[in-house]
Amino acid sequence: MNILLIHQYFLEDDDAGGSRWNEITKTWVSQGAQVTVLAGMVHANGKEKRSEYKGKLYKKKLQGEVAVWRCHVSEAYNKNFIGRLWGYFSFMFSSLWAGLFKVKGNFDVVIVTSPPLFVGFSGYCISRFKRIPLVFEIRDLWPESAIDTGVLRSKPIIKLAFWFERFIYRKAKLINVLTPAFRTALIENKNVPADKVIFIPNAADFSLSDSLLENFDRQIFRSKNDLNDHFVITYVGAHGVANHLQQVLDAGKLLEDTNVLFLLIGQGMEKEKLKKMAKERQIKNVRFLDPVPKQEVFKYIISSDMGMSVLKKVDTFKTVYSNKTFDYMACKKPILMAIDGVSRELVEQAEAGSYIEPENAEEFNRVIRMYINDQGRIVEEGVNGYHFAKENFDRTQLAKKYLALIKDVLKK
Repeated sequence: MNILLIHQYFLEDDDAGGSRWNEITKTWVSQGAQVTVLAGMVHANGKEKRSEYKGKLYKKKLQGEVAVWRCHVSEAYNKNFIGRLWGYFSFMFSSLWAGLFKVKGNFDVVIVTSPPLFVGFSGYCISRFKRIPLVFEIRDLWPESAIDTGVLRSKPIIKLAFWFERFIYRKAKLINVLTPAFRTALIENKNVPADKVIFIPNAADFSLSDSLLENFDRQIFRSKNDLNDHFVITYVGAHGVANHLQQVLDAGKLLEDTNVLFLLIGQGMEKEKLKKMAKERQIKNVRFLDPVPKQEVFKYIISSDMGMSVLKKVDTFKTVYSNKTFDYMACKKPILMAIDGVSRELVEQAEAGSYIEPENAEEFNRVIRMYINDQGRIVEEGVNGYHFAKENFDRTQLAKKYLALIKDVLKK
């Protein structure tokens, strides 16, 4: 099978961040598939465009056995909302041109993963031109999440986004959703036929965590990174409007009399603002770290006492699974889950941590103090999460299932 994937945020080999699709494509190649990716030139969390892409519209690279075409994304992406929007549209146009005229080969299927939603236009046009099925994946309910967080306010753009969402759902032969709540929303609220919707969620990467759990010296790493004598709670992910990490600063202020240390690893548009806020409020127990490669991320998680998943308190986020939750599980760490809805249900079903009401610093304070002196609970919930994820969210097994479902579409 020859697969064309359109993913604006497909990672470079040395990028930090969620590597779900990098791992899925490797599994597919190991199963005999050929994979070509149309990807953007700017990292999802606003890193500067790499020097190798400056002044270029396209560049082809090999990442393992996966052929990756890096397509132009406007550098205005980093500046503001209008720049970000133009970054989306510039990739939509550049990926469409690449898919139609640059990339050679007879593809069996084109897969688009969203957000951004408008990249679905590229996938639709390529599917029509090449007469192949379109598979559309929803990683986030967009535009709802952008509206709820206040990022998207323009009524004409909102109207266009909802129209295009309905259009692309009609044209896709298969739609993958990452949470059961997304499935319910599509079938019950957006009238998408149930037989068109599949569920291949975010998952845990045990290929890396199992090796580190067996061979990694946690104590040496803690000493080297000034983590000794701290109760370390690690957050890995974006520092954006949707994450509302100010709630972590508020919790840190209330926990100043303890040995709690919050590690915030990642990048995003709000990061400098958060660092300035922490300095002005003299919050000493929150430490900001730049993004690091996934192996380093796992070392930090294993060296921590707990992992933390955090989002803004809006109804749309009750439908999402936090990607890093599965990494915490794979590393046998209990989870502080400051996201209501399906993410809360996941942690409670697995008995792998505790729910905290988002944006409620007093609840952060109360729950964390319960854990500080209860090492037995920390170990038990970490093991619970590991086994639950191993049974239900193994990325390799889910990638194989995903490929099998796509093959079924081609047969029909």
